[in-house]
Amino acid sequence: MTVRHFLSTQDYSRAEIDALLDQAAEFKRSPQGQQLAGKSIALLFFNSSMRTRTSFELGAFQLGGHAVVLSPGKDAWPIEFEVGAVMDGETEEHIAEVARVLSRYVDMIGVRAFPKFVDWSVDRQDKVLAAFAQYATVPVINLETITHPCQELAHALALKEHLGDLQNRKYVLTWTYHPKPLNTAVANSALLIATKMGMDVTLLCPTPEYVLDQRYMDFAEANARENGGSLRVSHDIESAYRDAHVIYAKSWGAIPYFGRWDEEKAIRDAHRHFIVDEAKMALTDHGLFSHCLPLRRNIKATDAVMDSPACIAIDEAENRLHVQKAVMASLISQSSGAPSGLGF
Repeated sequence: MTVRHFLSTQDYSRAEIDALLDQAAEFKRSPQGQQLAGKSIALLFFNSSMRTRTSFELGAFQLGGHAVVLSPGKDAWPIEFEVGAVMDGETEEHIAEVARVLSRYVDMIGVRAFPKFVDWSVDRQDKVLAAFAQYATVPVINLETITHPCQELAHALALKEHLGDLQNRKYVLTWTYHPKPLNTAVANSALLIATKMGMDVTLLCPTPEYVLDQRYMDFAEANARENGGSLRVSHDIESAYRDAHVIYAKSWGAIPYFGRWDEEKAIRDAHRHFIVDEAKMALTDHGLFSHCLPLRRNIKATDAVMDSPACIAIDEAENRLHVQKAVMASLISQSSGAPSGLGF
């Protein structure tokens, strides 16, 4: 039987995404269950986490399962991912053994591994996640690498809760300033899920250098065509915000300067005015505001925006718990051959 992973929402149809969101909404109404009774998940964090770790551990517990948290290089051996590597450095064991051994112990594996921020041509291969999916014999879940599919589902659920039908709602994914260049994962994912839900999406960024990787732009274009939405790129704040239903903020580094961040810094510093503030939100059509968190107040968004009724960032963060339970339950049901109840 082929193992199905949860690596990207692009691997899932719109109907399957809708089914996961319906199951997540049900878990929100009735948090406790036994869908993971006697089951376990290993959560490997190569990078720090607060919401992801907490929500996955609690989600497994609430469905009767057990989570084991590991930090390779800290409380577990450093792992080698290169095929044919001569392991005479810091790494102690190879992914070929790690993934297969964990697969004998647990029923699922979650992996969080950020880019190295040196060479995008290497980072975009998502080698850590891909290696786990290659060698594991149980489902692998992306806890955030160069995309963040769990955040996508939580975001979509929060939008549906507040707006109902998302078809052709005007959605703005806006770049915001941050003192450091950040991962494009959440921005990539926001673009994917908003277009998959049939929204009219605007990617707002300071200059063409901040347009996202062409892979995700192409996916988003295809999603928009398939689901009756649209996608455009804008560098004009006022026209992008005007009459928007959703403003989703995220900081990310410009890919053409990947690994040469000193050169990019001047451009980033010149666009602090992309902060989400009351004046910009006033241009929207009573628009919602959200962010994946953590958020630096008065850098990415003002206190007034974060504390306004329009801000649904806390709802989105809560929904991480519910959507991840839906993902885990669906993967377990599929791997066991039992009916999932999710329509797939």
